[in-house]
Parts: sequence; C-alpha cells; structure tokens
Amino acid sequence: METNSSATTISTEGCGQAAAPQKEHAWLQKLVGQWTTQAECMGPDGQMMKDQPRGTEVVKPLGDLWVIGEGEGFMPGGGAFSMRITLGFDPLRNRFLGTWIGSMMASLWVYEGELDSSEKILTLNAEGPSFADPTKTTKYQDIIELKSDRERTLTSRCLGDDGTWTQFMTVTYRRS
Repeated sequence: METNSSATTISTEGCGQAAAPQKEHAWLQKLVGQWTTQAECMGPDGQMMKDQPRGTEVVKPLGDLWVIGEGEGFMPGGGAFSMRITLGFDPLRNRFLGTWIGSMMASLWVYEGELDSSEKILTLNAEGPSFADPTKTTKYQDIIELKSDRERTLTSRCLGDDGTWTQFMTVTYRRS
C-alpha cells in the first residue's frame, strides 16, 4: 500500500490474524463467572465500615483475550450503583490493561498493571481524583487476589501526599 508520492510502503501483512492467548489471558479467564460481593469501605470518619450491603458482579469473556465485568450494589449510606470493568493483557507491553467506570463517578479509570511472582495477585495502577482535593489527581491501586477458584478479593488504596498508601476499600467476591 502506497501512502504518498515519496513511495512509503506500509505492510498490512498479519493485520487480520488474531492474537494468540498467553498465560496472562488464561489468568483473566479465572475471573469469568457470577459473583456475590461483600465490601468494607472507609466511612466519612476514616473508619472502615464492615458488612456493607451485598452486591453482584457478572464477568464474561470477550474471546480469549479480554474479560468484561458488570456489577451492581449499594454505596455506604444506601445509594445504588452500577459499574463496568474491562481487563486484558498486551504482550507487546507485557502489561495488563483495562478500564473501570461507575455510575457514581464522572471519571474513567485507566488501568495498567502486572502479576506478582506467585501469579495470584494482580496490581492495577491508575490515576484519579484525590479524596483530599478533588481538583487534583493522585495514584491509586486496585489489587485483585485470587484466594481460590471460588473466592477473590479486590483491595483499593490511594497514595497520600506523604508517600504512604491508604487502603479505603476491600471487596470479597464469592462465586454464586
């Protein structure tokens, strides 16, 4: 294919080939299924509020390379919410990539992360609005840990101005 008069050629060979699944894609497929959730969230007073109302999440495969999760639940104090997550793995970058959106936020969260050496913990890094000052952004981590085939956790934390991480939520997922 010629793009201009300087005879630059762009090869399109291989553009129609599907990417081959890697072991990281197989790891993501372990998230597929129907889950019930139980959350612990940090309240306005800075204390963790346990036994928040239960929610649900359904994670579906998008081929062998991606998963898409759709969840519903209740915020502390009672408001209902829904959320969507996408997760995949890019072999060229050697990184997990994804996005997260929730009905309670105006931000699109963009993830990039990696598995630990045990291949049980996926740490996803993102940047979003600071709890302390919503006109600023800060770093966040969502950490997914596979406890068993029937249980996993998601721990969320943010980086403070002092350089320390503060955990503000833990969600336990159990297969329905």
